[in-house]
Amino acid sequence: MGKPPLIELKEIKKSFKSKEGVVEVLKGIDLKVYPGERIGIIGPSGVGKTTLLNIVGALEPPTKGEVWFKGKKIDWEKEEQLNHIRKKEVGFVFQLHYLIFELTVLENVMLPGLINRMEKKECKKRAEELLEFLGLYEKRNQTPEVLSGGERQKVAIARALFLKPPLILADEPTGNLDPESAREVVDEFLRLSQSVGSTIMMVTHNIELAKKMKKIFLLKNGFLVEWKS
Repeated sequence: MGKPPLIELKEIKKSFKSKEGVVEVLKGIDLKVYPGERIGIIGPSGVGKTTLLNIVGALEPPTKGEVWFKGKKIDWEKEEQLNHIRKKEVGFVFQLHYLIFELTVLENVMLPGLINRMEKKECKKRAEELLEFLGLYEKRNQTPEVLSGGERQKVAIARALFLKPPLILADEPTGNLDPESAREVVDEFLRLSQSVGSTIMMVTHNIELAKKMKKIFLLKNGFLVEWKS
């Protein structure tokens, strides 16, 4: 492709201890994700899709293998490097929106900027632009409790993209939505992430939503296999 990969996984393995012994969930994942790509990951429940995203997002280390981000190997002993990736390089969108109901919609979206010590005026302007883009500007001063499920997830997406992170990790972002709301949320998600220039890795059970990605991988028996429709 010419450009170096944004993310490179080399022989990623992950094991967990259980009552039955050691369970190997990921058995050797190799993957290169390039800037601007949209990657969908599908597979049955319990195969390790969320675990894989957590490793990519520097939330948990692999048992074995290497993760490279922007050409640098992640050192799992360096908390400063891990925090930088989590706070500034990666945006997370989860099945649950994790909005703070005591704050307004606008304040929820502003949070990443305030945490990173941006000026409040600048944060407010950026948050308003994102909400305008998503058609939620008129609800900026309301609290999340009055929003629909799809609207709450859009607010969560705006928050995840606030700092224009190079990578967005989405874990079943439409899992709690009806099919029509799910399609609308994913379309808005892709439209906004494209405007920001973020790379996407999305885990989903919904094959129709996965088809909106440029590449789809099936995670099965501990390995990733590119899925062809």
